[in-house]
Amino acid sequence: MNTPALHRKAFLLLLVLVTLAFGWILWPFYGAVFWGAILALLFAPLNRRILRRWPGRRNTAALATLIICLVIVILPLALVATSLITEASLVYQRIKSGEWNVGVYARQIFDALPGWFVQLLDRFGMGNFQALQERLTSVAGDVSQYAATQAVAIGSNTLNFVVAFGVMLYLLFFLVRDGAMLSAMVRRAIPLDEAHKRNLIGKFATVVRATVKGNVVVAITQGVLGGIAFWVLGIQGALLWGALMAFLSLLPAVGAALVWGPVAVYYLATGALVQGFGLIAYGVFVIGLVDNVLRPILVGKDTKMPDWVVLISTLGGMAIFGINGFVIGPAIAALFIATWDIFASTDEAATEPEVQPGRTSPRR
Repeated sequence: MNTPALHRKAFLLLLVLVTLAFGWILWPFYGAVFWGAILALLFAPLNRRILRRWPGRRNTAALATLIICLVIVILPLALVATSLITEASLVYQRIKSGEWNVGVYARQIFDALPGWFVQLLDRFGMGNFQALQERLTSVAGDVSQYAATQAVAIGSNTLNFVVAFGVMLYLLFFLVRDGAMLSAMVRRAIPLDEAHKRNLIGKFATVVRATVKGNVVVAITQGVLGGIAFWVLGIQGALLWGALMAFLSLLPAVGAALVWGPVAVYYLATGALVQGFGLIAYGVFVIGLVDNVLRPILVGKDTKMPDWVVLISTLGGMAIFGINGFVIGPAIAALFIATWDIFASTDEAATEPEVQPGRTSPRR
């Protein structure tokens, strides 16, 4: 019974159990490990460039890469996050005190609706404005309370955040320094054909880089443009609405319009036609143009995935993994497509009729 086959099965079982146990240990710092690996992948080309200038000084090059990452990515995000926490708390206080009453705004829109549209709403059972007003007020209160609660939770969990942030930076340094060696080890350990491994790993790295860089650039651009528009129109909380547009812009085609669209409708319904049509034109031809021009160039061109696959995988990834899903979803979709392409090409090659020596291949 003590055979080599049994030894291999026992070892494979041990390998699976140890790997699951290690993943269980890392799970509390899943976000820190995930973004440490993503940032290491994004800044690996910069680290290689620095190493060419300082050959043999791997620690110095990794430290320089880490400092650059801190300056251009992490510190600006920390400053924006701090401002957003303050802004979200102010919005919650205004809604709670009644200074901002969503029901009043909804009443103004409802009163401005033409009679035929009100009759149409009645036919579909949506003409009861009182219930709609209460529902909108309740939703606005819940959303603002959730945002304020999250802000307070972030403040109360400062120690956890600092620990996770430290883990991410520590891990980022070593992943940047030893990333090439770790990648080679993983590649050797994967029990696949070398060409298949090269294809899958290359596809994964390309999709992650394109998704993060492309979506982040599009999100920042749309958020800044939307925030400027709201600031010019004198809308309170322009920074918060701009950040919300940046977050929603992770959803291709429809994201930022979920914020500026209702505001434009409110302006039109209340008779502010210049502001309403101006915001619609700005949203379609400026904010929307960013999505229609930059996203295909930065995301679709490199990932080589259809727009509908990117949209569905992004939505599904964010529904399961939260904010991290906008990277995980498209990466899984890309690996799914690449794996099936490899399977189809391998199966086609296996069924291709062999050509005997001295004979020509059969005509099709």
